[in-house]
Amino acid sequence: MSGIPAISVVIPLYNKEREVNRAIKSVLNQTVKDFELIVVNDGSTDRSAEVVHALNDPRIRIINQENGGVSAARNRGVKEARSELVAFLDADDEWKPHFLETILQLQRNYPSCSVFATNYLRRNMDGSVTPPIIRGLPRSSWEGILRKYFKIASKSDPPIWSSAVAVTKTSIASIGGYPLGVTYGEDLLTWAKLAIKYNIAYSTHPCSIFSVPMDIQDRPGRYDNLTDTVGEELEKLMEEAESEEIEGLKEYAAAWHKMRASIFLKLGKREIAFREIRKAISLSKMNRTLFLYALIALMPRKMSMMSMKLACNISKLRRSFCRTMPGERDP
Repeated sequence: MSGIPAISVVIPLYNKEREVNRAIKSVLNQTVKDFELIVVNDGSTDRSAEVVHALNDPRIRIINQENGGVSAARNRGVKEARSELVAFLDADDEWKPHFLETILQLQRNYPSCSVFATNYLRRNMDGSVTPPIIRGLPRSSWEGILRKYFKIASKSDPPIWSSAVAVTKTSIASIGGYPLGVTYGEDLLTWAKLAIKYNIAYSTHPCSIFSVPMDIQDRPGRYDNLTDTVGEELEKLMEEAESEEIEGLKEYAAAWHKMRASIFLKLGKREIAFREIRKAISLSKMNRTLFLYALIALMPRKMSMMSMKLACNISKLRRSFCRTMPGERDP
């Protein structure tokens, strides 16, 4: 393949033989055709690599490596990318046909930016498709520079999500790439580090579809490592943040600890949940959700888990109580 493509696309792949064909075809069906597609096979043990090879498109490169996790796979893809602009797509998600067109338009319209993102839709376990809740942006169709990222992200579903974003190689390299050894929340930390240093161009038009993962009770092993790298790194970012960003960053970090509290309550780990509740309060303030979490944590373990499950089931009607963050997913 000769020449540098307008954009490089990176798909981290691990045991997604049933989904990866859909993801890749959504890339091949883009209105923009000037791209390269780098699939990083992160030690898959199923037929994922065979599915990719069968597509037989000259724009597709598949790179095999030992399993190192989604961050290692994305970092490898960035390293191999020939374009300065790199977009990411998880192997079980998909793009609408105009995603790359929208990203390149944002790059042209906002040359001072290094991060380019669009809104997205959520495909739920029952097959229904719903929009995320993002507060603080115009309700109508809008594009522009995303101001007050942390304020918006702290009270919303994540405005930036791993399959609806593109970054420059320079910017992602400047923060050391995606963090290694982080089992969940690695992408949320990445966007936070980028938001501190660079302008973000954003379109509210949903251009991609995120497949909501299974419930955390079906994969508790992801949360056995109690080291909170994301929380620790967010605290460090407060030292770099401009004064007008610190309050929003504190609220963002508090939302992270509140989310962790909800996870540990679901798993019956009440003492750890209490620790997370205290951290959230220290960064922001007590609110109704944290107060309810504290009450649930005081209950006997089985009653606590049942109460948390009931509260979350009720909250699905309004999706504001204990949302699933895109950082909580497999590659």
